[in-house]
Amino acid sequence: MPKPSKTSQTSPPRPVDEKITINLGCVDLGQIDLLVQEGFYANRTDLIRTAIRNQLATHGEVVRQVVSRKTLVLGIQHYSQADLLAVQAAGEKLQIRVLGLASIAPEVTPALALATIESITVLGALHASPAVKAALVQRMA
Repeated sequence: MPKPSKTSQTSPPRPVDEKITINLGCVDLGQIDLLVQEGFYANRTDLIRTAIRNQLATHGEVVRQVVSRKTLVLGIQHYSQADLLAVQAAGEKLQIRVLGLASIAPEVTPALALATIESITVLGALHASPAVKAALVQRMA
């Protein structure tokens, strides 16, 4: 089966931080602000990122086991138009499973995506045109 390219005519998007929103109680927020004020962290975001990374490190072995068991690609996976055309020419379909960032090149049409992607599971972020995302919605797990 053809493998997705690491490089292609279309450069894959550079990963960007995804924004999330959390609700915190006033006491927790006050403690965070105190630690920032005392110089332990540069700002609230720095503390929250550090806390998340510490929790992920604590559970790192579990993450590795699940990634292996579910045969997830860990990191960034880009699918160019040429990649999908090669899959189509081979008469095959992809089962995309990514933990991180999956990107589908902007020039990929919804028809090509539907013809070549059997299923798609992304734990993290999916970058694709709105039309391709809409076409694949029934195939997303």
